[in-house]
Order: sequence, then structure tokens, then C-alpha cells
Amino acid sequence: MSHYRSNRRDIEFNLFEYLKVGEYYGEAPFASFDEDTARDALREVDRLATDEFANSFVEADRNPPELVDGQVKLPDAVKSSLDAMYEGGWHLLGLDESLGGFAAPPSLRWATSEMLIGADPATFLYASGGLMAGVIAAEGTQQQMEKWAIPMVENRWGATMVLTEADAGSDVGAGTSKAVHIEGDAYHLEGVKRFITSGENDYYDNIIHLVLARREGGDPGTKGLSMFIVPKFQVNDDGSLGERNGIYTTSIEHKMGIKGSTTCELTMGMNEPCIGYLVGDSHHGIRQMFKVIEDARMMIGVKSAGTLSTGYLNALEYAKERVQSADLSKSMDKSAPRVAIIRHPDVRRMLMLQKAYAEGLRALWMYTTSTLDNKVLHPEDEYWDKVNDLLLPMVKGYSSEKAYELLAQSLQVFGGSGFTQDYPIEQYIRDAKIDTLYEGTTAIQALDLFFRKIARDQGKTLMQFSDGMMEYAKGGSDDFATERQALGQALEQVQNHIGVLVGHSMNSMQNPTEIYKTGLHTNALLESLSEVTIAWLLLEHAEVASAALLDATGDDVGFYEGKIASARFFVNDALPKIALRTEAAQAEDGWLMELSDAAF
Repeated sequence: MSHYRSNRRDIEFNLFEYLKVGEYYGEAPFASFDEDTARDALREVDRLATDEFANSFVEADRNPPELVDGQVKLPDAVKSSLDAMYEGGWHLLGLDESLGGFAAPPSLRWATSEMLIGADPATFLYASGGLMAGVIAAEGTQQQMEKWAIPMVENRWGATMVLTEADAGSDVGAGTSKAVHIEGDAYHLEGVKRFITSGENDYYDNIIHLVLARREGGDPGTKGLSMFIVPKFQVNDDGSLGERNGIYTTSIEHKMGIKGSTTCELTMGMNEPCIGYLVGDSHHGIRQMFKVIEDARMMIGVKSAGTLSTGYLNALEYAKERVQSADLSKSMDKSAPRVAIIRHPDVRRMLMLQKAYAEGLRALWMYTTSTLDNKVLHPEDEYWDKVNDLLLPMVKGYSSEKAYELLAQSLQVFGGSGFTQDYPIEQYIRDAKIDTLYEGTTAIQALDLFFRKIARDQGKTLMQFSDGMMEYAKGGSDDFATERQALGQALEQVQNHIGVLVGHSMNSMQNPTEIYKTGLHTNALLESLSEVTIAWLLLEHAEVASAALLDATGDDVGFYEGKIASARFFVNDALPKIALRTEAAQAEDGWLMELSDAAF
């Protein structure tokens, strides 16, 4: 039986009942996907995720790939899962028609992605060829489009993003890999890269690496980095595979989680030439690579939310079946019947905690996908691009932290059984931890949110975005008057928190160490802004659910009641913490940064 439990009902609620994507699905530029077609796609991907794709989850973890004589052999189950995805054409869903794709709305692409990545994240990570092909198509020359991007899709080649170096880590601009010009767009590359996902495997005939390196004479820091197409095998003029290129996997990491995903050290130009091709004939590597990075950050937020969701649903199923102890109100009666543990107060609390946040994280990333839809629908309106930038560090940073934290509550529901491999929760936890680390740690997301997305923008996008929250807080239905009042107060507290951090940043112009006071509280701001946004979204969900309840029947009654419960629980659990974080920021005197290292 599959470990994976999808929540397609909530995905469809977000899409069709709250975001109302049916109003523009089926119209240009999304003419190929009307609402009925989209629902069909969701149903089929749900089936695929639960069956064939989830089948590789355990085998890839228990028998992870190994590097032998420079080659990596993937478990058969991983290959079967990838076969099922490719044979169904699901890798084409979000790709542009110029690459042979179906040009689905971004919101639908990500909705299907939640189910696949929730079913087996390690296997899903191999399927990045389409993304890299899209970047080459957008940033490369016409010749590169024809030689690399189109064949990557047609031939189902693998692909990687190659940034990190051992001595640089997240400081990408400190990388030392170098590129020496040969002729035209061709360069010799030398260097060692680390933590490269899917850097080697025996599933794909070819792997296209998108590599950041510094050309001779390139500026220091990130501005001097260029992006290169570096194939595992060169491609002949007739499209056939040619000679092996000089980029090799020299080791793979042995990891805590996502063990089925090969995480590689790549060495370029060690014993034979490694030839790469400058993307787009221009040296704007970091800007070009950010198209990949932003997509990867979105993917991590979706992965986190999807993993918490299936963890919660597994725990819920267990809590309904596991009978243990009498009802607390009858605990003195030794003859009282034993009850399912869902009837015990603390188990009930844990379940609602998981439910509210799992639905909240999904609401956050799904709203963010609607901004991507709107970027396509309204390319002339800069707001959608800017608000997407604002939301992305919340999707990646907050979702990854909260999912990892609350998966421990999923395990707790199982008791000691959850600590064993009889149930999937322990693997969910191991697979989820990486989400707070790669593609920029949580602290980096928080710094990005404050300095780049708020301060540099002078708060303009945030003010425009928060106007919608404040409008709701002042004008929703009377049924949620108490919650709306709490939302309004929390929003004011977040604004105060931002004001404090801006003040410290301004003071740092005269006294540079004042910036420490900002840095000590940016993570807290990330939490608070994420939680006030989620509270707003869940309350708007509750408004929709409350209206729908009037005519609901069957399973929909419980679903809509649950949406209202999630909103109320989240507001009561999350929003009171916002004022405490603001007070802490206001009281900050920087003493921690003055403490001697020896005191630690």
C-alpha cells in the first residue's frame, strides 16, 4: 500500500473555489487548459503519484545509489517511477510550446508538482531537464536553443544547476572555478563543485550541467560569474552523442535524507578538457542562474508543504484506527471502553496543529503561483513580478522550517511506532530537513526578504500587498469579526517590527555595528510576515467555506467545517506570537554580538 496521502480536495479548493482560476483557464494564453482539463490532469497525477511514483520512495532510501568507477546506478524503482512520469508526458506540462510543452498555467504545474514531490522527493529531483531547457531557451542564442534546449526535452536528458563550491558555500561569489576562452561561445572550464543534485546517474543518456564560473578577467564577486552549458557528452552536428566531456563525478554525499537523490562533487578539467558554452553570448551568469534558483526555491516550499500534508494525513489515519485508553472524561471508570486516540485531547490538538499549518503552507504557495499566472496574463504590470519576489522567501524559508518542526508532531501521534520504519514519518523527517538548508538557508531567505524585497523597494510592494489584508481585516463577515480584529492587530505589529529594523539599518550608516540589531531579528520578521499572510489567506478560505456550507452535502460538509476550523486555530495559535517578536526587536540592544566567542 502506498505511503503517500494526497490532499487533492484542498488543492482543488485553492485553485477553483478560492483563486477562481477557472475564470481564465481555457482562455489565451492558457487556452489548452480549461477547468475540466485541469481537473482531469489533477486526478491523473494524483493516481500516478500515489501508485507508480510513490513506489520508489522506500527502495531508494534503503538502497541508495552508489558511485562505482565514476558511474552511478539508480535503483530500478527510481527508473520505473521516472518512466511512468515521462510516458505520461507530465514533464511537458509547464513547458512552453516552442519546446514541445503543453504551456499549462504555472498554478496547475505547481499543483501537480505537490503530489509528485510529496510521493517521492528524491526521485522528483531528477526531473529537471525541462526547467534547464527553458532557461537555455529564454537566455541562450537561437543556435543554443536548437542544439541544446530542444534536444533536452525531445531526448529526455537530465540537467543540473552547478553553483556551490566547498570553500564558498552560500557565498556563491567567492567561487574559484574558472573559464578560459577558446573561440566563439566555447570555453575551457576548471574547478570543483559540490552538492550538485543529480550530477550523475545511469538513467539519462546525457546530462546538461548549467555551471557558474569566472572567465579570465571577470570581476570579483557574483558580478564576474558567467553561466555555461556543460554537457556530459558532447553533441555532434547531426544530433548524436559525441565524445565524453571532461566533467566527472568524483564523489557522492552520504546523507541524512533524500538518499535516493545523488548529491555529487563534480570536477571539471582535471585529466581532460571540460568544454562549456557561454549562455546567450553574455556574461550575466548570476542573473541567468536566478531563473533556476527562484524555481528551485519555489519547489522547496512546495516540497515542504506537500511532505507535511502527507505526514499529517498519515497521522490522522492512524489516530482514527489506533484504539488505546478510555475517554479522559471516563478515566476513573476502569470498565470504560477503550477509544480511538483521535478522541484524546492532546492527540486532537496535535492533529489540528498539523492540519492548520499544512493547509496554511499550501495556501501560501498556491497564492504565490497565482502571481506567476498573473505575470503571464498581465506582463505589463510590474506588481505581479514584485509581489512574487516578496512572497518567495516566505514560501521557501518559512515553509521549510515549519514543515520540519511539525512533522515531529506527525510522528508523535504514532508514539513509538512512528520512530520505526514501519511507517513513513521518520523518512519524511529525514527527507525534509534539507529544505531549510539548500537554495539558501533560512537566514539567507530572511535577509533577502528584508534587505532586497522590503528595504530596497522602500516597502512599496509590501504596502500594496498588505492593503488587501487590511481591507479584509476591516470588512469581512461578522462571523469572523474576532479573527479579523486579531489579523488587523498582527498586521500593525509586523509593520512596527519592520520599522524597528529599518531604524537600525539607517543608524548603521553612522555606526556599522547597528546592523547587527537588524540581523538578529530578520528570521523573526520572516516568521511574522509569513504567519500574518497565511492567517489572511486561511480566513478568506474560511469565508468561502462558510458560504459553501449552506448548500454542502456528503463529505463536503466535513471539508468546509475543517477549513473554518483551520483558520480559527491558526489565528489563535500563530498571531499572538507576532507581538512578542516585535517587542523583542524593539528591546534589542545588540548584547549578543558583543559577547566574547569564548563565552559560547
